[in-house]
Amino acid sequence: MRSLTLLALFGAACVAIAGASVEQTSQGSRPALAVLESFDGLGAGMAAGPGANDPPAPRNPSDNSLAVGPNHIFQVVNSQLAIFTKKGARYDTTGRTLYGPVSTNTIFAGFGGVCEARPNGDAVVRYDQLAGRWLVVMPIFRPTVFDRDRSGPGQPAKPGEAGRPGRAGRPGPPPPLPAAQPGQAAPPQPADGTYAMCYAVSAGEDPLGPYYRYAFERPLFPDYPRPAIWPDGYYVATSTGDEVIQKHACVVERAKMLGGQPAREQCIVIDGVNFLNNADIDGRGLPPAGAPNVMMAAGGAQLRKILGDDGIAVWKFHVDWKDPARTKVTGPEKIAVAPYRYLCGGQLTNCVTQPGTDRRLDAQGDKIMQRLVYRNTGGHESIVAVHSVDTGAGGGGVRWYELRIDQHRGVHLHQQGTYAPDRFYRWMASPAMDRRGNIAIGYSFGGAPNYPGQRLAARLATDPPGMLTFRETVLVEGQASQSVTRWEDYTQTAMDPVDDCTIWYVGDYIKADAGQARYSTRIGSFRLPGCR
Repeated sequence: MRSLTLLALFGAACVAIAGASVEQTSQGSRPALAVLESFDGLGAGMAAGPGANDPPAPRNPSDNSLAVGPNHIFQVVNSQLAIFTKKGARYDTTGRTLYGPVSTNTIFAGFGGVCEARPNGDAVVRYDQLAGRWLVVMPIFRPTVFDRDRSGPGQPAKPGEAGRPGRAGRPGPPPPLPAAQPGQAAPPQPADGTYAMCYAVSAGEDPLGPYYRYAFERPLFPDYPRPAIWPDGYYVATSTGDEVIQKHACVVERAKMLGGQPAREQCIVIDGVNFLNNADIDGRGLPPAGAPNVMMAAGGAQLRKILGDDGIAVWKFHVDWKDPARTKVTGPEKIAVAPYRYLCGGQLTNCVTQPGTDRRLDAQGDKIMQRLVYRNTGGHESIVAVHSVDTGAGGGGVRWYELRIDQHRGVHLHQQGTYAPDRFYRWMASPAMDRRGNIAIGYSFGGAPNYPGQRLAARLATDPPGMLTFRETVLVEGQASQSVTRWEDYTQTAMDPVDDCTIWYVGDYIKADAGQARYSTRIGSFRLPGCR
């Protein structure tokens, strides 16, 4: 056993040494980006607005999700949602609470069934810039025996019945689900019930307006959903539990859902892989017609004690709505990258130090984080991915990649780097690419004597490969340590659809007077020079 332990340590050391070749061990030389807007979102310190329905206290860990439209900022954290103003054509200030906080299931009020009844955690919001619509995805984690006259897959509310999240108060008792339409027969159901994924798609551009709602039954536990916008569908990969190396890759019929029509969901089970992320479009540049969505995962497998790799796995997900039998996922293909080792050895391992406590924070080091950003700049198609890795200085760094897609839909590494300018921890990152190809990455920052907070680093498209050339921007400094080891499960960037240049970012911090288990969230925006 001792020899095996030594061998494992030797292997980890070799990975760290090899990976050091792409480490950026100093700050960039350009000045830090200015913080354009900054305000507290859901959590301690948020100013409640109209419609607040006294939702349950925010859960730990937080699951930060953010979407930005022409005039609104929409945030979801676990079982709560809120909508804020965005300065521009309609409002003269950013960050005023228009609605909330309310329980996430309020958006399903009047829909009936489990989507209305349960304000489940892990809900996620996206803004579909291609259609000017809002998408909310909420998993149902408790097996449910659906009524025998339950709706078929994707039975939506009709336009006149679509729910408005602006209703005050908690949803009332759920009415019976409507009968399935012809051709929409529900699948056989196990006696102990099935899980579900709930979708709400706004009927227009107003996030306070009506929504088309859908409930799709799922046979597998739908944990950690990561939605992505693609022309032929809304792709939502999920995990099936912390004790299995199995993922569920699903896609729903976006074109039908935008019109409130009966829609379908297709899913494929993929075994033996890490957390999957689907490519999520930023901007209005589309992939070629019929191009499959790209999915990625980090290599290795924590449950098998393989805590690093020298590659990223890539799949192509092709959906066929005319003939679902032709829907397929091809791959994985291994894209060779600099070797890496999961920060903290993976998830639920707790290594990020905090001042004044022995409690350490989890880093979710085994997975590529949301979002997996796709950008078509006209000259090329890029995908940006990030994950958290061990560093040569003994802290945590942000490993980031820009990959390119060739004319044959092959995916190739264009550049890579590990941002690790000192011995502290940078982890749980989320990337964005603006319309000029500039890259910005937001992330949690911490490590004693620093309280955990949120920062951002960036580069211009013309900068030397593998370097974040702008000095680190501080969005918010932490004021206290957290007593809950999970910290947060993810942060998130969102692109502003008005200029396709402004990058929004959200993450957690702890206020000094809020208590160590009560987190706050900070929402901020940034813009790289030359992008207007």
